Amino acid sequence: MVPDNSSKRSWKSSLTAISTVLLVASSAVAAAADVLPVTASASNSSLLWGTYRPNLYFGTRPRIPESVMTGLMWFDASDFQGFQRVRHACDQNDGIAGYGYHKHDGREFASQEINDKPSNIKLTTDFVKVPGTGKHGGDWGVRIRGTPMSNHADPTTSVMFYIGIEGAGGIDIMSKLSKKGLQSPISLEGDTPELGDFEIQIVDGPLNAYPGEGIDQDLGLTQWWGKEVPQGQVWRSKDVVMESIIMGARDRLGGDPANQQEAMSKPFKFFTLTNELSEQEGEVANFYVFQKVFKGEFQFDVLFRSQSSDEPLTSESLGANLIKKENEFNARFEKTFHLKKKGFSNSEVEFAQYLLSNMLGGIGYFHGSSVIDRSHPPMQDEEDFKGEPIQPQLSPPQSLFTATPSRPFFPRGFYWDEGFHQLLIGEWDNDLSLDIIKHWTNMIDENGWVAREQILGEEARSKVPTEFQTQFHHYANPPTLYLSIKRYIDRLEKHQLDRSILNAPDSQMKMGTLDDTGVLRNLHLDNPELADQWLKTIYPKLRRNWLWFRATQHGHIDKFGREAPNNEAYRWRGRTPNHTLTSGLDDYPRGEPSIGELHLDLHSWMAFGTGLLKDIAAKLGPDYANDKEEYIKVQQDMLANLDVLHWNEEEKMYCDQALEDNKPVHICHKGYLSLFPMTLGLLPADSPKLGAILDIIEKEDELWSPYGLRSLSASDPIFGTGENYWRGPIWININYLTLQSLYKNYMHVPGPYQDRAHKIYTKLRDNLIRNVYKNYKQTGYVWEQYSESEGKGLHSHPFTGWTSLILLIMAEEY
Repeated sequence: MVPDNSSKRSWKSSLTAISTVLLVASSAVAAAADVLPVTASASNSSLLWGTYRPNLYFGTRPRIPESVMTGLMWFDASDFQGFQRVRHACDQNDGIAGYGYHKHDGREFASQEINDKPSNIKLTTDFVKVPGTGKHGGDWGVRIRGTPMSNHADPTTSVMFYIGIEGAGGIDIMSKLSKKGLQSPISLEGDTPELGDFEIQIVDGPLNAYPGEGIDQDLGLTQWWGKEVPQGQVWRSKDVVMESIIMGARDRLGGDPANQQEAMSKPFKFFTLTNELSEQEGEVANFYVFQKVFKGEFQFDVLFRSQSSDEPLTSESLGANLIKKENEFNARFEKTFHLKKKGFSNSEVEFAQYLLSNMLGGIGYFHGSSVIDRSHPPMQDEEDFKGEPIQPQLSPPQSLFTATPSRPFFPRGFYWDEGFHQLLIGEWDNDLSLDIIKHWTNMIDENGWVAREQILGEEARSKVPTEFQTQFHHYANPPTLYLSIKRYIDRLEKHQLDRSILNAPDSQMKMGTLDDTGVLRNLHLDNPELADQWLKTIYPKLRRNWLWFRATQHGHIDKFGREAPNNEAYRWRGRTPNHTLTSGLDDYPRGEPSIGELHLDLHSWMAFGTGLLKDIAAKLGPDYANDKEEYIKVQQDMLANLDVLHWNEEEKMYCDQALEDNKPVHICHKGYLSLFPMTLGLLPADSPKLGAILDIIEKEDELWSPYGLRSLSASDPIFGTGENYWRGPIWININYLTLQSLYKNYMHVPGPYQDRAHKIYTKLRDNLIRNVYKNYKQTGYVWEQYSESEGKGLHSHPFTGWTSLILLIMAEEY
């Protein structure tokens, strides 16, 4: 058949594309960020206070100095365009019709679905961890399944699974090597100082079908390649894998136009690995990749077996464990959040499980250096060094265990976000959350500063524009860890009260076993000594951070003729005319930047945090009595100045202050900023100012919308202008804080606004749940923010960071 002219143009363009790929291998390679279905680190599992930590994380790529890293790539092998979109990294523009974890317990079990509609394949990756009896962490297994999304055609799918060693150790293929391919099961053996000796098997499912013979290979077998990758570069795995595939395709095509035409319709015959070890003199392969080409539905298992295991994991035991763990997850989820009891449908419960699971699936280890400018004294005002060049330097390497806001767009730790993340994680797994919080407090340096964005290492920096990489040691961020630490103290007090009511005997420390995760999740609730030890460990860092805030983020009072009963006043440093990135509210309207500004939200955070430190000091006993008295006095001063400096009686709202003609004036923009004294519970239930804030919330021409509270009043002249990031769209974190405070501080506390608070709470909760769930059902994602006019999701997706707080809203766990 002779194609028409348009088909000829398309054909010629595709042949040119093949040549381009062969000439420039990197043209088909995108920088890897977070691998979609599987990224793994088989690290030492003894870091959680001497107990159990899972040694395989699906989610944000771990960066641990000593680890086994694994991952998956795939492409539609039925046409050349499929090869041009090899899947590896989360990408918002790749046409995936929803992906994420539908079940994930944070320690032993995870199940993820990826709906790759352009490739006509739904991938499912199921993971289970089986703890061992020795010190090396036990076994893990991954079952990878592919199911056609359309009934009209069976896809041809090329799947590549890779394994790399970072740090000391080695790994070798034990299967008989062949240029035709490897027989299933494929066996590798390796060792690292932390893992000891281990074996990895890759086992085909019994019903797989294959497309037939390749050019010089048997595509019913597994194609393979091994290479030495420089230390710290396994994260460039896609580049490494494509190198072998491009070499193989170049040899098979051989410049023959007929081969190039066949490659258009049968790329699976040409774009395969080279079935060889690429080891130069003195090199030893530490990276292996295995490629399988399937026709239609498929399944294969990857089994990691440690010598610490009594009964090595098999495909049969993997299947049985997956069923068991799924049932346990469903039962524990209902016991924790009670959603069915609250009347939510099965579909809504599955949505809620997705929220939790993706929060847990986004947890990762990160290791590397940050880019920091320490060239100016942190106490010095910016005006003193305005215009001087940035002097960035690499810090010593650090490690951070953290959740992340968004796997494709924000695959790293953010101080502003993490306090919200831990509200949900802590409700599910108390001790896992405490470990993450402890990691963050360990990032606080000797001066009390912690970088607001943790861009650790070369891989993390590859996802951040250069102009945003440098961190400044006089820049702050909302200390939201206070929220999650306060929530832990609330859980602890409730737990101790419940035990007291039940007349339970004082608990002795439960050491637990590696399979006793119920004990391990609650060690710091069950054991008062451990709880006390944890608080004593983080307290000095928190106090140092608090002192740093009070010193570096102080605001001027006397200097500009302000009158206030004391000197408690605060301002965000690092301002520009249109942005206060340090506040987390980015483009929310403020006054003109100057050293004379005072910022309401920072003042509120400081008052809230001071109250938390007071509570911790009280729990820690008489040795901390002086600190407790200091916090009581300082918080009283902060609350007094909150009203004197930030309340505008004429506007009936709390406002920032700025300078006009070198005189302080209020800058009033009704929106999230105005709510902070209420959302952080700083106002008593009978305060008339609370009534004014409820007015702002409730009016439809200001913050109220059918989808949640707007970030800026619809009546504000700046509403919806500029980049419109925090100038109207709905954000779940501030809506959550609003609901939390209404629930805990006002609707259940006697006062003149009690009934009104209850009414607002009920309507707002319903609106938020309904809209986020609707968007999820329509798009397969939850989003960074939501349109105030239509309710549709906006910006990053999936954004399963603080948007996942919808689960706590559904459960009414505040």
